[in-house]
Amino acid sequence: MSNSISPADAALLIRNGATLVDIRETDEYRREHIDGAVNCPVSVLDTVAIEGDSIVFHCKSGRRTLVNADRLAAKAGERRWLLLDGGLDKWKQSGLPVRKDASQPIELQRQVMIGAGTLVLGGVLLASFVASPFILLSGFVGVGLVFAGVTGFCGMAKVLMLAPWNRR
Repeated sequence: MSNSISPADAALLIRNGATLVDIRETDEYRREHIDGAVNCPVSVLDTVAIEGDSIVFHCKSGRRTLVNADRLAAKAGERRWLLLDGGLDKWKQSGLPVRKDASQPIELQRQVMIGAGTLVLGGVLLASFVASPFILLSGFVGVGLVFAGVTGFCGMAKVLMLAPWNRR
């Protein structure tokens, strides 16, 4: 893509005054981010103002910025805008610094995957070794995941957001 920039070139541009915008969700940003990055999640992109004459957008791997390139271009307007090639992952692979806070909970999406996987595995094991109707637990989780994918509403994520480790 013509609007991509390498981590090394982005670091130089940022040192020279470009605004670095992290489009990941806030829970991801809190756990690990590039120092000085402004957090502007894609989910609220249209409601937040971004300052600066030159903007470098980034996500974790570069995929979200590519998928949302048209929205990011519209957000930048007439200003110069670039996408960090490879995102935060490539930034770190390039030896550039990040700020980590291991006291922050892991990303909500990963918590949902762990919870759903545990429930499915538990349902299968219980159905195999205790009583066959426990297989319904796995089926219930599967229906919940399909519903979340189709509607964008994930009940498990809503419940996990209320967990003590996610309240800060």
